[in-house]
Amino acid sequence: MRELLISIAQGLVDDPSAVTVDVDEPNENGVTVYHLHVAPDDMGRVIGKQGRIAKAIRTVMRASANKNDAHVAVEID
Repeated sequence: MRELLISIAQGLVDDPSAVTVDVDEPNENGVTVYHLHVAPDDMGRVIGKQGRIAKAIRTVMRASANKNDAHVAVEID
């Protein structure tokens, strides 16, 4: 899952080397939180107009997690 998020983000940004992902342990509800970090100049590219790209990234991650019976959340930091 972490690699999927990294590969999606690296395809969107100008500085792929600045993309990092931190993963939290599952909380009491079983939700694993992925924190996506990108360069400040690339933040707009990852969020998109009105958050459309961010929403699409979250949708892809949730769909991938459903295959593994997991619950995920993506936060863009």
